[in-house]
Amino acid sequence: MTAVVWGIGAHPSSALSSVLWLAEDATLPCRCGVAARFAATYIERMRDTDLAVADTLVAAETQDTFSILPGRTEAGFVLFCDHAHNAFPPGYGTLGLPPAELERHIAYDIGAVGVVRRMSAALGAPAILSHYSRLLIDLNRGEDDPTLVMRISDGAIIPGNRHLTPAERDERVRLYYEPYHRAAAGIIDACLDAAIPPVIVSIHSFTPAWKGVSRPWHASVLWDKDPRLAQALLDGLRAEAGLVIGDNEPYTGVLRGDTMWRHGTMRGLAHAIIEVRQDLIASEAGQDDWAGRLSRILDALSPDHTLDRGLRQIIYHGSHTDP
Repeated sequence: MTAVVWGIGAHPSSALSSVLWLAEDATLPCRCGVAARFAATYIERMRDTDLAVADTLVAAETQDTFSILPGRTEAGFVLFCDHAHNAFPPGYGTLGLPPAELERHIAYDIGAVGVVRRMSAALGAPAILSHYSRLLIDLNRGEDDPTLVMRISDGAIIPGNRHLTPAERDERVRLYYEPYHRAAAGIIDACLDAAIPPVIVSIHSFTPAWKGVSRPWHASVLWDKDPRLAQALLDGLRAEAGLVIGDNEPYTGVLRGDTMWRHGTMRGLAHAIIEVRQDLIASEAGQDDWAGRLSRILDALSPDHTLDRGLRQIIYHGSHTDP
């Protein structure tokens, strides 16, 4: 059963005041029940305090595996860039690949980090950026996904991954995967502490062609069962003149264990992946253009201007991958 657990609405006296409510069914089964009981406890605590929302900040932070760009918890968004860079930690070299291979999409999402940095500044929203190549470990996969560490990618054999042992795989999870996702969860928790359920937006990029076939889309929105943000983004992007916008193309957003599943689906937060074609954001000018476009569309969905799409409610839609 789809169920709203809790949400936020603007109090007439102030755009920064909040009204929290338990929308329905605090006895939901399984993980939804746990979340609902947590929500009920959270709401009671908030009712015992001043409901005015302070203007709090997620601080900038740099760790070995990730960076956090600062932003207001009340901005209403958390931005992700899972494939920001093509670097490797000390001791890994280039995993045996020639430098030219590291400039390809197999190593990182070209242009995505520039877009996220600009969007974070424009929206005043916190963002988390990965430091290391997706070839070391793919942060946008579940821990049990066989593609978590790729042995071959788009025809390129990855020598440093070819004979990866289970112990080494577990070590990469511990050192490079878990810290990123813990930090991301911490940002979301800070937003929830400010009584603003954040909308989760992840920026990726895709190649202009695949196996010799051109891809016509300028950008695409990937999503699973939660339509709230996806439909708003599709509407906004398709209203832009001259753009061809895909819906779950050239990839699907139905991927159990990925970043959106972990931080969006499992927490009942509105979420989507935006994929932009790489040639459109390879340059600074292209990154400016697309960051401006996406920020403008998202700004219309901010807490101060939100259209009635339930974006600031916690709603468990589940996943098409559910048993």
